[in-house]
Amino acid sequence: MKTALSIAGSDCSGGAGIQADIKTMTMNGVYAMSVITALTAQNTTGVSGIAETETEFVKQQLDMVFTDIFPDAVKIGMVPNAAQIGVIAERLSHYQAKNIVVDPVMVATSGSRLMRTDAVEALAELLLPLAAVATPNIPEAEVLSGLRIHDRKDMEKAAGRIADVCNCAVLVKGGHAVADADDVFCDGNTIRWFYGERIGNPNTHGTGCTLSSAIAANLAKGYPPEEAIRRAKEYLSGALGAGLDLGAGAGPMNHAFGLTGRFA
Repeated sequence: MKTALSIAGSDCSGGAGIQADIKTMTMNGVYAMSVITALTAQNTTGVSGIAETETEFVKQQLDMVFTDIFPDAVKIGMVPNAAQIGVIAERLSHYQAKNIVVDPVMVATSGSRLMRTDAVEALAELLLPLAAVATPNIPEAEVLSGLRIHDRKDMEKAAGRIADVCNCAVLVKGGHAVADADDVFCDGNTIRWFYGERIGNPNTHGTGCTLSSAIAANLAKGYPPEEAIRRAKEYLSGALGAGLDLGAGAGPMNHAFGLTGRFA
């Protein structure tokens, strides 16, 4: 069985972060593992507190995973500070980790900031160059590229800038109203659009975590990046389309929409 590791924060309400990643990886057919960078006290309406994991303990978690069950892919989500980013980048390089997907989680769906300012520069300098694919949304792509994004052409320019500066393939997600459910992919040489169905579901908590984890799972199974993205978008559409409605805010999706069998 193929394996995938999520390096991210915990969401106690279950819709995003480590919890969404594990659900997504499991439903996409790989064995999921985790390194927890922070505990968050949050629900569908917002984040009330963040307890960052000690950097040395992040390193210890990474060492225990890589020296026993070497992951076929790695997804990196919320990393709250530059010290953690430095350790993660060093350990991934040390173990020659493969199929790394970086989702530069800076702000939660509810609007709460999840990454310190000093971590953004470290992310671009240390983690993105290790990535097979980076998956910023439009606000994150603006920060990483230094460009304002108003339309599809701007999305292409931002993707190209990030790919060039950070030396990684980039998927700029259009869900923040610029391109509806359409995302643009740039590997430094070519530009490709991935078109998606706009689903009228306000419950979008954890969509970014889910997409990046599904991409990682499909990379772990041996799919090339563009096919991994296509399959991940199809899975995300299914989870949104299931219409789960929990919580008073932007609720979670039904990650297990395709689950069948006696125990389901």
